[in-house]
Formats: sequence, structure tokens, C-alpha cells
Amino acid sequence: MSYGDPNNPYGQPQQPPQQPGYGYPQQGGQQPYGYPQQPPQGVPPQQPGYGYPQAPQAPAGYGYPQQAGYGVQPPYANWGQRFLGLLVDVLVFAPCYIVIAIGGVSKIWALVIVGYLAVFGVAIWQLIKEGQTGQTVGKKALGIRLVRESDGQPLGVGMAFVRRLAHFLDSLACYLGWLWPAWDAKRQTFADKVCSSIVIRTN
Repeated sequence: MSYGDPNNPYGQPQQPPQQPGYGYPQQGGQQPYGYPQQPPQGVPPQQPGYGYPQAPQAPAGYGYPQQAGYGVQPPYANWGQRFLGLLVDVLVFAPCYIVIAIGGVSKIWALVIVGYLAVFGVAIWQLIKEGQTGQTVGKKALGIRLVRESDGQPLGVGMAFVRRLAHFLDSLACYLGWLWPAWDAKRQTFADKVCSSIVIRTN
């Protein structure tokens, strides 16, 4: 007597076909249902949340405060601050000129030479400070700084020297360029416009 299929000569009941995906591995390397899929060989597993490129962060206005709706607006120094800073820078040379005057009156020419050498030394020192830090003695005392308009960084010694030479433009037409920051939108002299520089407040 046979069991199952009468065409089976051995009398063994046939096993029902296995359904893929119910806890048994499939043939051909396919993953069954319910098991985590493994990435292909040589491909690193994808981390969650890393499927989209991140947008680069833009610089926040080179240290200038952000004005809502108007982009980057640096805090320009006003004409009064610039004038007082220049006045302090002139007074820095006062001891040198006093030495020159004493030497000239007393005919001690060595003092005159020392005085002029001191003027030259102070001028170079002020130029280096302005180029590297944006501040002379007067600018630092008034809380203002000379910077590049493009990125808010100091001009550098070379460009600071060029700006000083460009001040001859401010002396033309009855010194109009020196007064220009009083009403200019960016508080610039003619030399500032030529050198693309601005003077900003630091406090």
C-alpha cells in the first residue's frame, strides 16, 4: 500500500515545496524575509542621516554685525572719531618736535638730528601698527580701526603706505577729501575710496 501519490513507487509522501522567505535562506544569495540585508562586498554600510550632502556654512560677514534685510553692515566710524584719532596721532609727535625746537634755539645740532630721527622712527612705527593691526595710537584711543572693505582685515603695511600717499587727493580742492566722511555713506575719504578701505568702530 502506498502513501501519498500513487505514482510514487517508493511509497514516500512528497514534501510540500518550500516557500522562500520564512526563516530559510534562499538559493542564489538572496536574503530571506525578516533578516537584515547585508551590503554588497566592498561597499561600506550607509549610516542613517548621511544620505544627503550638507550645505557649506557661509562666513558670517567677516566679523561685521548682520542687519536684518540689508546684508552685512559694518559699524562705520563717524567723522568726529576719525578727526580726534588723527589729532592724537599728531600729538604723538609733539615730544620729537620739542626736541627739535630746543636744539634749534640752543644751536645744539645734535638734538635737531635726534629729533628728526625720532620723527622718522615714530612715523614708521605708526605705519607698521596701522598696516598690521589697523590701529595707530590715535585710532586705538578712539576705538576705531582701518580695514579692507572686502573682508574686514587690516590693509597690510604696503597698502597702508599707499593709502597715506593717496591722502594728497584729500588735500586737493580746499581739503574737501578730509571732510568727505562727514556725509559719505561709508564714511570714506578719497584715499579710502582709492584703496578700498574703511574705518570701523571696535566698541
